[in-house]
Amino acid sequence: MLVQPAERLKRLPEQFFSKLTRKAASYVAEGYDVINLGQGNPDLPTPAHIVESMREAVLDPKTHRYSPFSGLLELKEAVADWYRMECDVSLEPETEVAILFGGKVGLVEISQCLLNKGDVCLVPDPGYPDYWSGVAMSGGEMVMMPLLRENDFLPDYSSLPDDVLRRAKLMFLNYPSNPTSATAPESFFQETVALAEKHQIVVAHDYAYGAIGFDGLKPVSFLQAPGAKEVGVEFYTMSKTYNMAGWRVGFAVGNKEIISLLNLIQDHYFVSLFPAIQRASITALRSSQDCVRELVNVYQRRRNVFIGGLRELGWDVIEPKGSFFTWIPIPNGMSSIEFADLALERAYVVVAPGIGFGKSGEGYVRVGLLDSEERLREAVERLGKIVY
Repeated sequence: MLVQPAERLKRLPEQFFSKLTRKAASYVAEGYDVINLGQGNPDLPTPAHIVESMREAVLDPKTHRYSPFSGLLELKEAVADWYRMECDVSLEPETEVAILFGGKVGLVEISQCLLNKGDVCLVPDPGYPDYWSGVAMSGGEMVMMPLLRENDFLPDYSSLPDDVLRRAKLMFLNYPSNPTSATAPESFFQETVALAEKHQIVVAHDYAYGAIGFDGLKPVSFLQAPGAKEVGVEFYTMSKTYNMAGWRVGFAVGNKEIISLLNLIQDHYFVSLFPAIQRASITALRSSQDCVRELVNVYQRRRNVFIGGLRELGWDVIEPKGSFFTWIPIPNGMSSIEFADLALERAYVVVAPGIGFGKSGEGYVRVGLLDSEERLREAVERLGKIVY
């Protein structure tokens, strides 16, 4: 039988980094000492008190049943309280919080909730490639917003043509940014709200790295801007803040009509998130946040080691303000794919080529601060030997 995939699957973007991942795995299999800094997978364990909460919840037979399809009210209340304490943002738990099966799920779903064929979605370039997937499945049209160093990796709204703004229905933003590690001031989000109100564009802000800011900087939530809840939603994940990457739990907060749509589509896609994971997430949100502050200090020390080492080699590198990524200009004029291949083949260091995040990512590679300070120093030494 000839199986014909649906057109929506044919529109999906190629998984750019899968080839690099396979190649890196082949080097490991051959016995090479590979330092993998090319992925966004936290390397430290989930804090012990969260794991213990999960263990206790798993042993409770009450968690062995379906929870409410839209998630436990207690978790939504914990999310709302966390936003009030951490961001000074007020949320109504039942109508302004949606529990997600990981942040990525919501970022793909929102395009399917809002876009029809031919609708325009404004997408950061470079940006997280999974934004593209939801737009492709919805039949929407992406218009890329270049993020350039000279503009602090913020989109220049004045460069967007009037006809694009008239057709735009959705906009993705992400600060602290993957891959650029840039942060956004509240004034930028105020500008965003004004643009969204004028042109009736829904804003989807990916706040996955919202807890990770350096040098005393606390990254700004989009919802802190006046009027933000009227024009959009913010996505958050437990993965980065609490090293819960494999637990697959996140949430969307903000505009209640959009939250309702996300709950509706999830009611068709899923049954319910395992109640034990929800209980552990409540523990994470309601307990002391000292573990988060300690994690940020770990990433800041790693940043200082890695960036300091590259600067000693003479690289013109940008010091990250947030996230656990560094966005490194390639020093020798090579393409990002050529440099990533060279780094793996000659230095046994995995980095992510910038072109995989969009056209404006060319000339850069993304490096994750996801190994020990010792290994990051070694990565710098290895990279230095292949460039100079």
